[in-house]
Amino acid sequence: MNVVFVEPNFPRNQREFVRALAQVGASVYAVGETPWEWLDEELQGWIHRYEQVGSVTDVDQLRAVVEHFQASTWIDALEATIESHTLPAAYVREATGIPGTSVHTTWLCRDKPSMKEALRAVGVPTAASTAARTADEVRAFVNEVGYPIILKPRDGAGAAATVKVSSADELAAALESFGDADSIAVEEFVEGHEGFYDTLAVNGHAALDFACHYYPNVLEAMRTRWVSPQYISTNRVDEAPFYGELREMGERVHEALGIKTSATHMEWFHGPNGLRFSEIGARPPGVGCWDLYSVGNDIDLYRAWADAIVHGQVWHQLSRRLATGIIALRPSADGMISDIEGVDWLHATYGAEIIDANLPSPGTPTQPVEAGYMANAWVRLSHPDYDELRGIMDDVGRTMQVHAS
Repeated sequence: MNVVFVEPNFPRNQREFVRALAQVGASVYAVGETPWEWLDEELQGWIHRYEQVGSVTDVDQLRAVVEHFQASTWIDALEATIESHTLPAAYVREATGIPGTSVHTTWLCRDKPSMKEALRAVGVPTAASTAARTADEVRAFVNEVGYPIILKPRDGAGAAATVKVSSADELAAALESFGDADSIAVEEFVEGHEGFYDTLAVNGHAALDFACHYYPNVLEAMRTRWVSPQYISTNRVDEAPFYGELREMGERVHEALGIKTSATHMEWFHGPNGLRFSEIGARPPGVGCWDLYSVGNDIDLYRAWADAIVHGQVWHQLSRRLATGIIALRPSADGMISDIEGVDWLHATYGAEIIDANLPSPGTPTQPVEAGYMANAWVRLSHPDYDELRGIMDDVGRTMQVHAS
């Protein structure tokens, strides 16, 4: 099988998809923005042919490369695993006759208002929402649902450029921050605990699934420096009744949006009004989350994904042996890291639970808080008991301090 893979080099875990495709027998035809000679020998060894382009999100450039590959061989699949790459890849699939996730499905998984409208139509509970082109349209929505509301890009990923608005004054400032955007997503603020549900879907059904919990919710985590945010993948998916409800919602979302064989990443809230859908991407989660799933379930999830793409089925079985998670350790200020307090304590106290860690040395420039969970220092940990792991991660967050100036 010949598979075109979009952008094999960045971010770093992209190489794992290429590795897995090669290991299950595919010939990988890769297209990326990095010069071939800059790729390391291991990555080069997994790639059958490579073409560099100026931008993998430029549909014309991507289509030209795919057509160049097709001129010499049959191309069976075209895969993209980064949010911003998925829609250009879908356009090129349809333009070149390659099967896979459609433009319509990919667009619904990118465009927040249309996504929610499609799901409300089939009874999936979700926040009230609309697409607004003018300030008056936003204010009309507020008159219907009240404050607070959420403003975000229609095709944003995660909490990027997402703003919670609780008053008319805050609304005016928030609208100004969106500048010349033609249209933005406007949503009812949903109270409740936030998490995500990820699947590897084959022929429309979840062959493998995973559930994670955020502490605290993403919007607070991405805006508050003193918080050491964490998310934990639970190993209780097959036990607690709540996850049965979550699985049922996931199946309904897959069906309503036309998702067939794809990784998916679905955000949800659970609060006073029960379980509410938030949004979905037809792609794997970011922040190295699949590494946590692999460790917690004694599998190679990248290889399971490659089996789904190449062979149309998944043979891996989930052990649910460990809960796994990541905690981000925020620098005390922007600038340069001067010291990380508690490193020796971490290894002495929780050495057996550490999966891996990134603890930058003094002099390392900091990244902004909103850059995410892996932007600065972080630790990934595991434990057979979910509640024990939560306690360990809380302890790490209280004890370890990243000093910067």
